[in-house]
Amino acid sequence: MTDLDPTARTRELLAAFPPSEVDRLDFLRARFDAGLAWVHFPVGLGGLGAPRALQAVVTAELAAAGAPDNDPRRIGIGLGMAAPTILRYGTAEQQRRWLRPLWTGEEVWCQLFSEPGAGSDLAALATRAVLDADGVWTVDGQKVWTSSAHTARWAILIARTDPTVPKHQGITYFVCDMTDPGVEVRPLRQITGEAEFNEVFLTGVRIPDTDRLGAVGEGWRVAQTTLNNERVAIGGQAVPREGGLIGMVAETWRTRPELRTPELHQRLLQHWVDAEVLRLTGERLRQQLAAGQPGPEGAGGKLGFARLAQQLTGFEVELLGEEGLGYDDWTLRRPELVDFNGREAGYRYLRAKGNSIEGGTSEILRNIIAERVLGLPPEPRTDKDVPWKELSR
Repeated sequence: MTDLDPTARTRELLAAFPPSEVDRLDFLRARFDAGLAWVHFPVGLGGLGAPRALQAVVTAELAAAGAPDNDPRRIGIGLGMAAPTILRYGTAEQQRRWLRPLWTGEEVWCQLFSEPGAGSDLAALATRAVLDADGVWTVDGQKVWTSSAHTARWAILIARTDPTVPKHQGITYFVCDMTDPGVEVRPLRQITGEAEFNEVFLTGVRIPDTDRLGAVGEGWRVAQTTLNNERVAIGGQAVPREGGLIGMVAETWRTRPELRTPELHQRLLQHWVDAEVLRLTGERLRQQLAAGQPGPEGAGGKLGFARLAQQLTGFEVELLGEEGLGYDDWTLRRPELVDFNGREAGYRYLRAKGNSIEGGTSEILRNIIAERVLGLPPEPRTDKDVPWKELSR
């Protein structure tokens, strides 16, 4: 046993900070400082430089002791997308400043990537950033479909810094303070009645060059780290067997025999098999992540998740008949989380429509799988070598 042994560190933490006696936030800060936030991260950044697989041992021991967690769903963008990007491309000072409050949930993060004219074709983004003589960037543009922008302190942002080169070049990756002047967040009401997403308008927003991640003009490469992690975060979530949506539908099937028909039975069985395949695919993705960086295979998990969620929620509404068509409340809400479990089947059906758009559209993911996973010939791209400023928009 060494002083960096995760199990020993966990027991030391629990002895020094008994969960039943200390404040939740104090415990989380102490856990980070003990290197037990993400054990595979470097020492001093919430980790011990230990194998990622040991995180499960730590998490289980802390859970058994009644220790608080850091509410990962609420801060999922920070944990799943910003943190791995900061770890890979951030300076030592940036890592020290942002990772601890990110992990404890004291600072929420959002992602300023998609734009009204650049969602599926993200490289076509038009938000501009111009560097002045004082080493400060001025950013102007509009982002859309931004989760958590209304609660976020920080945002990961990509902006065009050189319009004279092709669209995948001339992009730079920044961290934007969402409390700065010039940042305006507007709710974007969805088909569910909620405003879970936002439009974000950036008008003369000043970002110091010290808040840049990666080299100037290399933002597309940095963004791939974020996007690969995002797809694994969405499509590779750990769920128990018959967990999630399939579990909810199966429970209705078991407790409502009057709804059953032979035809629905066959379809439910197929959905159950598909859910199990997706669950095991997610396990494979997580193992891949543990072995190094997430690859383009994460696109398959995200694609499968979106398709199954839409199929299952449609099946649930059909199973429930008229009851499934009801809706609980159209009042405008500003939720921090998608609450599938606490709402009606009608809500789940409508909300699942967005699954094939958010985190990369299904059409784009199929292209990634075809080209980067299967090695098929790429689609003809007439704009690949054309300077961005000469593209038709």
